[in-house]
Amino acid sequence: MSTERPDNDVTGPRRRRPPLAVASVAAAVLLAGGGGAYWASTAAGDGGAADSGAAEKSAPLLALDASADSPGGTSPDSRTSPDSPPPGIAPGEPDPGGPPVIYRASGELPDGPDEAAVHHARGTVASADVARLAKALGIPGTPRTEGTSWVVGDDDGPGALLKVTKQAPGTWTFARTTPPKPCEPGTMCANGASEPGGDPVSEKAAKAAAVPVLKAAGQDDAALNAGQLMGDVRVVNADPKIDGLPTYGWSTGVQVGPDGEVTGGSGHLKALEKGDTYPAVGADEALKQLNAESRGKGDADRDIGGCATPVPLEGEPKPSDPQCVPSNGKRAPVEQTVEDAVFGLALNYVDGRQTLVPSWLFTVRQAPGGPEHTVTQVAVDPKFIEKPDAPTPSGDRKVTSYGADGRTLEVTFWGGVCSTYTASAKESAGQVRITVTEKPQEGKKACIMIAKELTRTVTLEKPLGDRTVIDAASGGAVPRT
Repeated sequence: MSTERPDNDVTGPRRRRPPLAVASVAAAVLLAGGGGAYWASTAAGDGGAADSGAAEKSAPLLALDASADSPGGTSPDSRTSPDSPPPGIAPGEPDPGGPPVIYRASGELPDGPDEAAVHHARGTVASADVARLAKALGIPGTPRTEGTSWVVGDDDGPGALLKVTKQAPGTWTFARTTPPKPCEPGTMCANGASEPGGDPVSEKAAKAAAVPVLKAAGQDDAALNAGQLMGDVRVVNADPKIDGLPTYGWSTGVQVGPDGEVTGGSGHLKALEKGDTYPAVGADEALKQLNAESRGKGDADRDIGGCATPVPLEGEPKPSDPQCVPSNGKRAPVEQTVEDAVFGLALNYVDGRQTLVPSWLFTVRQAPGGPEHTVTQVAVDPKFIEKPDAPTPSGDRKVTSYGADGRTLEVTFWGGVCSTYTASAKESAGQVRITVTEKPQEGKKACIMIAKELTRTVTLEKPLGDRTVIDAASGGAVPRT
């Protein structure tokens, strides 16, 4: 694809073509534990989706949570490539401290289907499902309850441990801290049991070792990629197809050591259910929405000062450099090239619950010859996306995420360095409403404007269970970490 686009992003005639296979995602966008990093934009500008009568009559508004709008965005836990963005920045997402990113298509983009359904996980994970996965991982024992999770294996010392959250989607993690077989004297063992530095197994051998685990997790028909390496450990990433569509952000990762044994992994154990069907927009319109959201996250409209001198001294950035602010105080956008677009399902939060939402998966390259990564944009017609409530003027802070363990909630929010914060909860049968109150510190007449991600702990009257956590400042559901 080589057609240039004018400055109004993506315009001109479109041709309908069948969706292409998802391009291989660079290791930079994969979690160290195996899995996909993602950024799901929730821009809700005007868009033109095809008229889909059935979906328009029955589909309720989609309450997408705005977790990706918080400073730092949605991010993976860690990265394995020097080409990765800074920690806390998802691939392709503009750095909140840097210039906005504008995405340009290198050619025509597909129209995609007229409508598609969301998919979500509901209910709880059965003990039998956990036992099946434990058997495939070679862990003896019966699943036992620890807080809100199923646990199999050794929790206090060397060995192997499997943890599965009981509540859907049944997120599971597995780690082996000693090799499954005793190490022969003078030989090298996996996972630090002896001297490190073994050679990773081949991609074929790693896939063969991962297949029983993937089958037990219900993903034996997923597309496999075994190109990621973590030292001498090879990671097999499995991305399932759901309802015939590729997925992003729903990977199962299986780590295979140099001896061919599974040493770790993570994924979801609860099967997804098909939900409401929504009218969808084409890739051109989705790209426009993505750029509108990107501009909103950038600092193009902020007056942050100019370059030190009209003519830079030797070694200083030139005005054309994205790191240099022009004399008008606005930072020039950085362009990235969209080389492909595939219609699929990407992980998002809906009413605080993980949901796969119809989305366009854009294959993006930052520079010619550079690594590729994937940026996702919700493909649901914006008319069917519920706009988030405006924050209340009370001064309460918006809760961006939470973690739960029995009666304990850890709530996360953004706050300043010159205030103190307290969190409280109001409970009902179906909800827990969280309020974070800010109190300026006495004697702080001047304060620097620095935002920090903070956490506070709230003790509930009874375990959270399947109740929804609501942010009192916005009235919206809070996504679970």
